[in-house]
Amino acid sequence: MLSSISHCVTRLLPVAWMLAVQLCSAHAAVKSFGPFTVDDAHSDIISLDGEINAGAALNFRRAAEAAPNAKLLILNSPGGVVQIALLIADDVHERKLATYIPKKAGCYSACAYIFLAGVERQVDGELGVHQISSDSTDLVSAQLSISDIIDLLNRFDTPVEVLTVMFKTPPKDMHVFTPDEVARYGIDRRRGSQTNTASSEISRPAGSSDPSSATTVQPATPTTKEMDAVNGSSLSKLSSIEEYTRRPTRMAVFAGLDLFGDDITSQRTDDAADCARACLSMRGECKAFTFNMNPHIARGPNCFLKASPGKADGNSAAISGQFLSSSDPDPNTFSMGVIDPKTAVFKNVDLPGGDLSRRPFGRNLTAQQCRLACVANNRCIGFTYMKRKSQCWLKGTIGTPRYAEGMISGLKKMMSFAPASIISLE
Repeated sequence: MLSSISHCVTRLLPVAWMLAVQLCSAHAAVKSFGPFTVDDAHSDIISLDGEINAGAALNFRRAAEAAPNAKLLILNSPGGVVQIALLIADDVHERKLATYIPKKAGCYSACAYIFLAGVERQVDGELGVHQISSDSTDLVSAQLSISDIIDLLNRFDTPVEVLTVMFKTPPKDMHVFTPDEVARYGIDRRRGSQTNTASSEISRPAGSSDPSSATTVQPATPTTKEMDAVNGSSLSKLSSIEEYTRRPTRMAVFAGLDLFGDDITSQRTDDAADCARACLSMRGECKAFTFNMNPHIARGPNCFLKASPGKADGNSAAISGQFLSSSDPDPNTFSMGVIDPKTAVFKNVDLPGGDLSRRPFGRNLTAQQCRLACVANNRCIGFTYMKRKSQCWLKGTIGTPRYAEGMISGLKKMMSFAPASIISLE
């Protein structure tokens, strides 16, 4: 069993390389304008990564001209010149851009004005505010600056609590809003609504010690459906931020793992790379795929495209991939009991005795259903299936195997699975 999986991993390495080449070879140009960047591959996004300096307002307009269809501004900045940030914030508001602070990113000080200008906005990283600071002792100038800030933030429908925290925090300190404060103050919002939303949904990666457990999804609060009802918009239309956070950024590739069930469709492809591309072409609807490498399957589908990673099942002839968004962690190594249909299932073999029950499991099951029933049962270490009676017998102990016409038996082993490769799609 181990040698079969090892052989599959060896075969997978060139496949993973081919996947990387075919999926990522179309490298688009990235244009930089000071701290702003625009990627031709994602022309609907402008990114701010760095300090807001004296030339940043002009550079933002240059970036906006390079990305005329931009809908989203991604923020990661320590802040900078207040007056320049206010100019950028005014432009963001006029252009009706959404603003987003990703996980592991921060938007502090003057950057917060830009974030609050978003027609939609969401904090998954850190948002920090404090009073403005100045080396000048000119009180009139300071009051005018504060007046400009209040006037602009009011135009952005900034929650009063945010303004209160901002003006109470000394210039040398920084108040970083907690997730609870973000929700309580209504800092996150969707287009056309003053109502705050929680962070975008996060998909957990495939893999669990319980092989019957499927991938679970934590819905946003309020849900997208509820927010669309409030906003009167089409339920099928995602917000700019949701579209970005759901966009695949990486693909985890597994050897010897079948992601069983939850198929959207199936088709025949030449190789695993074509199967992965078919999944990726479905614009986020397809979350995972399994490609069957068995050369004896000459007809019918060998590429299965899935709405979720489904249930994990061991199969040394399978290559599976899971697409991960920016909010998804890399999958961890996991262990599970496996009855490999290619190497651990034997025809015309009976495993006498050791039954978990005096009666067969289920009714009119297929041999495959019997195998999966054993995989899902922690007490089961093997099975015998009687073809003539369509009976499934789950085994708690294994007796001496013997020849028996029309019997199919399988043995379970514990296996560990880790991604053979994680391919960046950026």
